[in-house]
Amino acid sequence: MATPSARRKPESRVLPQLAKARTGIAGFDEITKGGVPQGRPTIICGGPGCGKTMFAVEFLVRGATEFGEPGVLMTFEETAAEMNKNVNSLGFDLDDLAARKKLVMDYVRIEPAEIQETGTYDLEGLFIRLQYAVDKIGAKRVVLDTLEAVFSGFSNQGLLRAEIRRLFRWLKDRGLTTIVTAERGHGTLTRYGLEEYVSDCVIFLDHRVNEQVSTRRMRVIKYRGSSHGADEYPFLIDEQGFSVLPSTSMGLDHAVSSQRISSGVRELDEMLEGKGYYRGSSILVSGTAGSGKSSLGAHLAEQTCKEGKRCLHIAFEESPAQTIRNMRSIGINLAPYVKKGLLRLEAWRPTQSGLEMHLLRIHKLVESYEPNVVIVDPVTNLMAGNTNEVHAMLMRLLDFLKTKKITAFFTALTQGGQALERTEVQISSLIDTWLLVRDIELNGERNRALYVLKSRGMANSNQVREFVMTKNGIRLLPVYVGGGTVLTGSARLSQEAREKAEEALRLHKMKEKSKALEAKRKALEAKIAAMRVEFAEEEERLAQGLKREEERERILARDLAAMTSLRGAKGVSKDQGA
Repeated sequence: MATPSARRKPESRVLPQLAKARTGIAGFDEITKGGVPQGRPTIICGGPGCGKTMFAVEFLVRGATEFGEPGVLMTFEETAAEMNKNVNSLGFDLDDLAARKKLVMDYVRIEPAEIQETGTYDLEGLFIRLQYAVDKIGAKRVVLDTLEAVFSGFSNQGLLRAEIRRLFRWLKDRGLTTIVTAERGHGTLTRYGLEEYVSDCVIFLDHRVNEQVSTRRMRVIKYRGSSHGADEYPFLIDEQGFSVLPSTSMGLDHAVSSQRISSGVRELDEMLEGKGYYRGSSILVSGTAGSGKSSLGAHLAEQTCKEGKRCLHIAFEESPAQTIRNMRSIGINLAPYVKKGLLRLEAWRPTQSGLEMHLLRIHKLVESYEPNVVIVDPVTNLMAGNTNEVHAMLMRLLDFLKTKKITAFFTALTQGGQALERTEVQISSLIDTWLLVRDIELNGERNRALYVLKSRGMANSNQVREFVMTKNGIRLLPVYVGGGTVLTGSARLSQEAREKAEEALRLHKMKEKSKALEAKRKALEAKIAAMRVEFAEEEERLAQGLKREEERERILARDLAAMTSLRGAKGVSKDQGA
């Protein structure tokens, strides 16, 4: 019997993947994990004006120009000339593609009143016409726009069901990747309620209006043989075609950077370990109106451009010209950076479109401009819809920017009072660095103050710093405490003046004391000098006395010696005479 160590591990089996055809539509291939099913029909359904035809045409154009797959566009409501005019606004030239044999456009006129429905009626003529168009250019893709026009004269549901199934089987048998557009029915995805059951993929487009703001949504209803995103996804149709944005978070597996970037305000950098923000992080500056939020954003924009990097500034309240003019008042000149292409100023009204359109527009700007820093001022102006929708939109935006390693700087307007440390958009938990700027009312005046509520990954300062707008930009003043409280404005100046006066008085008293002590020192030194003179004179007198005494002693000794000598001589003479 084999030991456990000798047993072979079962080899992992690679599951076959469904072949898919990329559409080239931004975001759609990501949602469907590769595009539409290759060689199979896909239903695009929805109400009037939701973008079904635009989606189908872009599918053909991208296939012909980007993936080498020619296509056939068969329309039943609009002529080829009308269709070409309609999509010219997207930059698509169908006539040019047709001239280069990458596209065949065929308009099939169907009048319901002219159709005689019989038991033997079928779509054989349509199949012959479609087969001819496919063979003409070797087409790999087909678009039928719209299905309702083909079956508009049918009333026999049994015959209708059979012909729809036969149409879809005919397309499958020839391996044609097909998109069929269909109008939405009453209570059903399509008018006949049949197409979704015989197609391999069903995509529903919706154009809705909430509170006078229109939004477009897409949902993949079903996708046989493949997993897919099942949520509603916002999409946009503009001059560049279709753009779809996933509504779910992209996950928390994006890379992070340990590099730091300056905020443009030296004192603010000092509050953030002296290094500033993390590159690729998210920053939120919240505060009341006029507290300096936009000015902090302008400092970051200027600093980014000074370093030769690109900054995208999106404003919802001021035009680019107004932003440039206003920032000049604090010594920030953004105009040269705009001319150099390092700064792009964008401005539009928040009510101009729905949340999804704002998000998609920002996405497209980021993709085309590739900035290092994105500034949104203020993000609270997007609070036109449901709070949950706003929160979800901003979360998707933050995920998108973090994935791109782009530093995101948002400003948020607060109402003041007790709700300062709360944002209406409820994104503070998603933010890496949160700064709060506020007005402090004291002694009949309002002064600005800033402090760091949080800054993930660094030991930030907990000080409340007063900041002032100067001609050379924002300056954060050192923390000043008087009477046990932080003082700002005139109270600070008054306290500083009082302390300076008290300090001056103390210095004056110290100088007076120093002068008195100096006088005493000089008097003492004079007395000591006098005593030294007196002592020296006394010492001199004593020395003179000693000198005289020594002289006297010397004279006496000499006289004594002389006298002794004289007496001795006389004594010797007497002895000799005897």
